[in-house]
Amino acid sequence: MAVHDDCKLKFLELKAKRTHRFIIYKIEEKLKQVMVEKLGEPTLTYEDFISNLPTNECRYAIYDFDFVTEDNCQKSKIFFIAW
Repeated sequence: MAVHDDCKLKFLELKAKRTHRFIIYKIEEKLKQVMVEKLGEPTLTYEDFISNLPTNECRYAIYDFDFVTEDNCQKSKIFFIAW
């Protein structure tokens, strides 16, 4: 299974520039390749992310989760999700 170059490029944009809240990847069976299906704007929420996942199909996704620690520090964690 190949991975389209855009997959890595969009991930690096999310990681370095925070240009996306999430990325959803889809396996294109005909091309035998993993491709970017959906990019989420930085202003979108976790609920928006979940609503973009299909109920009966598999996907891979990256989600950039922002949170505040007990010490009131703004933090971010990037999660890889197999759906």
